[in-house]
Amino acid sequence: MASAPRIGTRRLVVGAHYGLSDWLAQRFTAVANAVYTVILMVAFLGGRNYSYEGWAGLFSHAWMKVATLVVIVSVAYHAWVGIRDVWMDYVKPTGIRLLLQVGTIVWLFASVAYAVIVLWKV
Repeated sequence: MASAPRIGTRRLVVGAHYGLSDWLAQRFTAVANAVYTVILMVAFLGGRNYSYEGWAGLFSHAWMKVATLVVIVSVAYHAWVGIRDVWMDYVKPTGIRLLLQVGTIVWLFASVAYAVIVLWKV
C-alpha cells in the first residue's frame, strides 16, 4: 500500500510563544504604574509638608507601603518581559543570551530586595 501524498510543507514552529501573555503582562503592569503615579501626584499636589518628615509620614502608612511594593514588583516584571524579549531577539549565541538573562534576573531580584528593605525602614 502506498503512503498518502504529502501536500504542502509542515510548518516548523519554534520560539517561546509568549505573545499574548507578554502583551497582557506589559499592559497590566503599565496600568499599575500609571495608577501609582496618579496616587503620588495627588499626594504631592495635596501635601503641605515637602520635607523628609512629610514624605516619610506618607510612606509610613501600610496602604502606601503595599501600593509601593506592588509597583516595585510590577516595574521589575515589566522590565523583565521587555529585556527578555530584547535578549531573545538580538543575542543569538545561546550561552551569552542565557548569561545575560540570568544576570538580568539576579539584578532585578536584588533591586526588588533592596527596595523592600528601604521601604520597610520608613
